[in-house]
Amino acid sequence: MDVDSNKKWIKLTTHGEWGTHSVNLNSGTNILYWRTTGVTLGSKAVKPILLKNIQIEGVAYTSECFPCKPGTFSRTPGSSSCAPCPRDTYSGRGASSCTPCNTKTHYALEGSAMCKSKPPCSKKDYIQTYSTCDKDGKTRVVYKWLEPRICLEAAAGAVKLPPSGQLKPCPPCNPGFYNNHTATCSPCPPGTYSDGVKACQSCPAGTEPVLGFEYKWWNVLPANMKSSCFNVANNNCDGLNGWEVAGDHLQSGSGRSDNDNLILTLRVPGFKLPMSVQGTSGSEYGRITFEFETSCSADCEFYFMTDVKKRSTNVVESWDGRKTKQSYTYIMTENSSVAFTWAFQRTSRASDVRRYANDMVKIYSVSVTNAVCALKSKKAGSSCVSCPAGHYIDKKTNHCQKCPPNTVLSGDNIYGKETCQPCGPGSKSNKEHSVCFSDCLFKYTHHNQILQYDFSALTPAGSILNGPSFTAKGTKYYHLFNISLCGAEGHKAAVCRDNITDLPNEDVKGGQLGSSVEAFLCQSTIIPSDGRGLRTALSSQSISLADTFQGATVEKSLNGINARPELFPSPPKRIPDVHFFYRY
Repeated sequence: MDVDSNKKWIKLTTHGEWGTHSVNLNSGTNILYWRTTGVTLGSKAVKPILLKNIQIEGVAYTSECFPCKPGTFSRTPGSSSCAPCPRDTYSGRGASSCTPCNTKTHYALEGSAMCKSKPPCSKKDYIQTYSTCDKDGKTRVVYKWLEPRICLEAAAGAVKLPPSGQLKPCPPCNPGFYNNHTATCSPCPPGTYSDGVKACQSCPAGTEPVLGFEYKWWNVLPANMKSSCFNVANNNCDGLNGWEVAGDHLQSGSGRSDNDNLILTLRVPGFKLPMSVQGTSGSEYGRITFEFETSCSADCEFYFMTDVKKRSTNVVESWDGRKTKQSYTYIMTENSSVAFTWAFQRTSRASDVRRYANDMVKIYSVSVTNAVCALKSKKAGSSCVSCPAGHYIDKKTNHCQKCPPNTVLSGDNIYGKETCQPCGPGSKSNKEHSVCFSDCLFKYTHHNQILQYDFSALTPAGSILNGPSFTAKGTKYYHLFNISLCGAEGHKAAVCRDNITDLPNEDVKGGQLGSSVEAFLCQSTIIPSDGRGLRTALSSQSISLADTFQGATVEKSLNGINARPELFPSPPKRIPDVHFFYRY
């Protein structure tokens, strides 16, 4: 049931002692198997495996009703579960509603069993940040309370929120950018360079510009960077900015709780080596170097991760606790699109009270060599931006260009026109150039006559049921094939659904909810309702047999498909066939 091998396979005990093993069950029906294997070596007998106790929690049918635990409630009779009390409310055991707190003096987090007194505000209840540069290119230090605010500013001994600082000039532009007499910075045109202070200049004769990113001034978060907040236990920080710009550095934000994961991602569409080093031996396409420091009083963790071609995110390096200012370099050995991600967590222990809000990590500079900068136009925004859907990066200008008609982008690496691959015969691309499809309308010239084929009636899904077949124990089953040759602009209309994992859940139309497979051709195994005395048929083992449309060709054949009769005064002797090609 679990892909992780540590959970899928039970670890054997070595000295005959009892061990325990647990798995997480999905909602709905679950089928559990205990299977043993053994290899006999010579005359050595295989020792038996003993199973002592099976304990299952949270099953759908129970012999008694359990009262809701403190901090949760069940409003109506027959509720399948207890819901947590909203923020600033609380409940006791077996509650049918939540009681509001006196928010003037008390507070309660979500799912609280009691209200707590608001403490006097201290320096740990607010953070320092910087305002966004205004139209005059000015910024200032500002202070803001941590959210949710659970302290009293008017209590005895409480601190006040410090006033905002004086307006100061914003930091200069990063290297490779120039100030266009506004509050924003724009990238230099191709073939020019700048240190971020001076205007863009043309490269001298005999030289070429060095591509890459170099961020050392943090006036605004670059457009190819994204900040977010994530907490596996709750979604209170979803939608928040996990990082904030602070002039000469970028720092982790406040989040909602101390165990939030504060995420920062930098996306690079590809790499381009300078002409002076192209063709030389070596596997380095680019490198990223960043300078950082952590200031922690708890068990903080700082991670650096990479995701090449959107395959999977892997941790490259991590640091825990307080770290002095230092730099780290990672070398790219593959010319592909990559996402560099930084994550910071103040503590892994969840708590209702913020104790480490001032623990943070600061990134002072980020440098990526040989990185391609995708620009929509010469007047791009504050930084390099991603190309629109269906566009590739021109190798000469580094500008975004639209893929030619009836081509599809081959993958995440969009550097060069060759990444726009032509669609197969008889197919066309959608507007986003993400998929090739067929509208099932074909024209073919035959003896100076145009034959028109209209297979649009094959767009909806059709079904074929074979069998029946029987298992070794006599259970009857069928194989169901759902087919949709055309689809609609790449949408696969053939759907094969599994209902065995969600058997008790029925939708409003009486059908079964469960996992499903979308394809041009898919297969499911059906056990009819009379097969084992079930109330409804079981559908399982759904697989895709054709998920990519490759093309359609017209070939001559003696026994062809009838063309439109109005095109022929008499039936021809040889009518071409249309063949559809798919790939699994």
